[in-house]
Amino acid sequence: MRSGSGPAKNPKPARRAAPKPALATPPETARAKVPVRRPYAVHPGVEMMVEWVASLKAKTGRTLDEWKAHVKACGPPEEAAARVWLKDKLGLGTNTAWWLAERAFQKPGALVDDDPASYLRLAPKYVDEMFGGKKAALRPLYDEALRRAFAVADDVKACPCRTIVPLYRKHVFAQLKPATNSRLDVGLALAKYRGRLPARLVDTGGLAKKDRITHRIEATRLADLDDEVDRWLRIAYDLDV
Repeated sequence: MRSGSGPAKNPKPARRAAPKPALATPPETARAKVPVRRPYAVHPGVEMMVEWVASLKAKTGRTLDEWKAHVKACGPPEEAAARVWLKDKLGLGTNTAWWLAERAFQKPGALVDDDPASYLRLAPKYVDEMFGGKKAALRPLYDEALRRAFAVADDVKACPCRTIVPLYRKHVFAQLKPATNSRLDVGLALAKYRGRLPARLVDTGGLAKKDRITHRIEATRLADLDDEVDRWLRIAYDLDV
C-alpha cells in the first residue's frame, strides 16, 4: 500500500433518467374501450297493456280480478272453452276474450305481459334464449351492437322480445336480430331517408310492406360492427322525430 493512500472513494450513483410522461389516450380511443351498459327498458306494448287493464272496468264493467273470478266461477273449466264462452256468450272481442281466459288460468307467479316488473325480469331471459344454443356464437356481436346503439344517445331504449331486440327513441329506429346461426342483422328504419344508400345496406322490403325496418347491415364478425354502423344507427335515430 502506498503511503498516504486512503480508502477508495465511493463512486457517485448513476443518475436515473426522469420517467417519461405517459402518453394521453386519445379521447376517441378511450371512449371506444368503455362499455356502455344500460338496463333494458319496459316494452311499450307492456305499458299499453297496463293502460288497458286500468280501463277494463270502464269498458267492460269488471276489473281484471273480477273477470278472473267470474270466469273461474261461471265459465268452462278449460282455457280454450273459456275463450269461446267469453266471446260468444258474453260478447267480448276476440283479443279481449283470449287475454282474459289466459289470465284466468294463469299459474300463480307466472310472468305476464301487463306487469312492467315481470317484463323486466323476463327481458334478459329472452336475450339469453335468443342467443343461446346454436346461436351462442352471435352473443359477442349482439353485445357490441347493443353497446354501439346505446352510445348513440342517452334516451335509446332496448326492449327485448322473443326473437328480436327493438331499439326505441320515440318509435323503433333499429333492431338487433339473429338472422342465422352465423349472422346478426342490424335493422334500420330509414323510410324517411332521402340520400343515396350504400350497397352495404340491404333492402328488407320493409318500405313496400310498411314495416318500420327498411334496411339492414349484416354482421358475421366483430369487425363488421364499425364506424359505418355507428353512422347509420345515428341517422336512423335522428329520423325518428
